Amino acid sequence: MSTPTEIVQAMYGAFGRGDVAALLTLLSDDVEWTHRGSIGLAYMGTVRGKAAVARWFGQVAELDGIQAFEPREFLAGPDHVTVLGWERTQALPAGKVFECDWVHVFELRDGKVTRFVGTYDTAASAAARA
Repeated sequence: MSTPTEIVQAMYGAFGRGDVAALLTLLSDDVEWTHRGSIGLAYMGTVRGKAAVARWFGQVAELDGIQAFEPREFLAGPDHVTVLGWERTQALPAGKVFECDWVHVFELRDGKVTRFVGTYDTAASAAARA
């Protein structure tokens, strides 16, 4: 059985390959997926279930041209992993590039992610979209 950190690292690996289908296999059927932020992007808010998370990734791809995405630090407990990371992203369609740190929190049960909460520097994102 994989550790929570290994499961989350596998998710980032799938994301990096553009393999959302593989990423979805690591989620529980009733996963709660939240991205918090102060600007009104389509992917801000909470969705539930694998199909909704798949659509969420589609919204991210429409709005963000991710150029670099680096999970840098994994802080793990028995049923959760907090990841500190950094990204460089082109805001679409405006084309301005922003860089920011982010925080992702994953809760796991029975080898699957049951809850995700993410946040990043929405001021940097908003400035790139202005």
